[in-house]
Amino acid sequence: MRRPNAVLSRGRSERGMALIVGLLLLLVVTLIAVGMFTGFGTEEQIAGNSREKQRSYNAAVSAEQYAEWLLASGQAPQPSTCAAGAVSSDSPEICNPTSPQPNFTSLPWTTYVTYTPFSSTQTLAKTGASQGSYYDAPAFYVTSLGYSAAQNGYLYQIDAYGYGGTSNSVSIIESTYVVANGGTTHGLDVGGGTGGQ
Repeated sequence: MRRPNAVLSRGRSERGMALIVGLLLLLVVTLIAVGMFTGFGTEEQIAGNSREKQRSYNAAVSAEQYAEWLLASGQAPQPSTCAAGAVSSDSPEICNPTSPQPNFTSLPWTTYVTYTPFSSTQTLAKTGASQGSYYDAPAFYVTSLGYSAAQNGYLYQIDAYGYGGTSNSVSIIESTYVVANGGTTHGLDVGGGTGGQ
């Protein structure tokens, strides 16, 4: 008679072990699911930051290219001492190297030219936030570096910045541009940096 009791007690202990194994498997699956959701959220953030960095860079390049076009077109004003403040690209300024220059590595700049064609075609978040809007219009600052015999033309340094959708997504770029005698133009070097979220 002892034999049936021994079989019965072994069956009960095995059923308890199945419950523990089942709970452990459920815990492992739950941890994997939480890890996957966390990973997807991080990847979404990285993709969003990359998109905003590219948008801010493109906005800065558009302002820089407008400044280059202005210099190449012969419509640029004569270099002068630029006062602090913002001016429209409808009446831009070319600054002497003796003008008080802004700190190009931090925003907002004290002196700059707002790229007006950009701000008239884009929604700016400062004035009416919406999906796909830019935080603020891009801007540029042109410094006349004078005549270069080696380049056979006039040198200009162009600094520009552009925002993405927020004030944290911004790019600042810089180039050196030559307007050579005879009307030909070319960039010497392009450099600068970008900042992002």
